[in-house]
Amino acid sequence: MPIPDSIDPDRIPRHVAIIMDGNGRWAKQQGKPRLYGHGVGVVSVQEIVECATEWGVEVLTLYAFSTENWKRPVDEVGGLMGLLKNYLLKELAKMVKNSIRLTCIGDIAKLPGDVRQVLEDTMRETAANSRLTLNLALSYGGRAELIQAIRKIAEDVSKGVLDVSAIDERLIDSHLYTAELPDPDLLIRTGGEARLSNFLLWQASYAEIYFTDTMWPDFREQAFASAIDEFQGRERRFGKTSAQVEGG
Repeated sequence: MPIPDSIDPDRIPRHVAIIMDGNGRWAKQQGKPRLYGHGVGVVSVQEIVECATEWGVEVLTLYAFSTENWKRPVDEVGGLMGLLKNYLLKELAKMVKNSIRLTCIGDIAKLPGDVRQVLEDTMRETAANSRLTLNLALSYGGRAELIQAIRKIAEDVSKGVLDVSAIDERLIDSHLYTAELPDPDLLIRTGGEARLSNFLLWQASYAEIYFTDTMWPDFREQAFASAIDEFQGRERRFGKTSAQVEGG
């Protein structure tokens, strides 16, 4: 998938994060069960991963399963876990061939044992790859992530290992699941909703946010290109004025 002419290859967002929403509603519109929508959504994952790899994105974080998603019907949760396992087994060879490294953020201890084993095996077998980091958010919640980080920092303070005055943004960053990753430049949410849904609450502070009505099963190469095209048309000021940004 060559990069579209509308996109400047020198200004590709380094880290793209996506809230993949709309599978269930899309399936309902087709008169199909929710799991059918999730299955078609996997095809979108495959295509967007390929685009990200070919276009020069360094990190692609996909919100695959939230801490709140455990509240869904047992059959749907089981189906999602099965789709995840099958995806990893099917895509491993392609990840190795295309130098894609798989990483994961979230409380994966809650995943079914067989799914967790395949996930860990895939991460281990792709650890040396460097072209794209495919980062799956699984059993992930932004608030839970922050609570875990705060508890660890508080523990270090109580032990005298850390002075309170040493707590800054960099220290907090180092205690998050994403410690080794850059913050997202572009955060995309499909499906017509306009909220973060407990996703990367700390890391997305200065991300450009792109909401689209396109349901995830329909979000493919052209839709991804449109999101990046809009990203490239925005001015990222990080608190500065336009004049300051233009003046360097």
